Amino acid sequence: MYLKINQVSKTYHLGETTVAALRNVNLEIAKGEFTALVGASGSGKTTLLNLVGTLDTPDVGSIWIDDVDVVKLNEDQKSVFRNRKVGFVFQSFNLLPVLNVFENIELPMTVNSDLTPEERRDRAMQAIKDVGLEDFIAHVPDRLSGGQRQRVAIARALATNPSLIIADEPTANLDSKTAHMIIDLMQNLNQKRNSTFLFSTHDEKLMSRVSRVVRIADGMIADESRK
Repeated sequence: MYLKINQVSKTYHLGETTVAALRNVNLEIAKGEFTALVGASGSGKTTLLNLVGTLDTPDVGSIWIDDVDVVKLNEDQKSVFRNRKVGFVFQSFNLLPVLNVFENIELPMTVNSDLTPEERRDRAMQAIKDVGLEDFIAHVPDRLSGGQRQRVAIARALATNPSLIIADEPTANLDSKTAHMIIDLMQNLNQKRNSTFLFSTHDEKLMSRVSRVVRIADGMIADESRK
């Protein structure tokens, strides 16, 4: 997986007010990198993740993922691309309350006609094992803790075998101990699967846990560091 963001800008219009969410952003991420976007609320972190995940479109610039400029895809193509190339982990988990753990994880794969039911089941079970939820397969979200729900969300993102996993504030709704456990899990999966992680956070305490930090301020890349 190779991600290249080139001269990307995004402006929003809120009534008569114009907000420059991103300004001439350039960023490259290689396969297997574990990268955190850091910045205050309103700095542009979520906007950048939404653009990379093809949930939104920049005003100008290009975003290359696996040699595809996703900015040029139409909406149907973006939908297919997201389903097969990008996994999402949200701070609010976004699990369907009427589905159990297995069903929530399998759900994104049901729209992929290239997968047989057996392949879907095998992928879901492997993802469940990877996040340590074998004993909770039949549980619905209301019977799970916040940390367990986030594990389900991570497993759901992994099950489609994406090139890139995007996580928007994945520890924001968790206590400190559980947050560090989730970071441990993502790091282990990053190393085990060589999965590329790009996630946002404003929690400075977590910065020592990642291999690369990209700081965003006022819609621009302020600086970055590697460990």
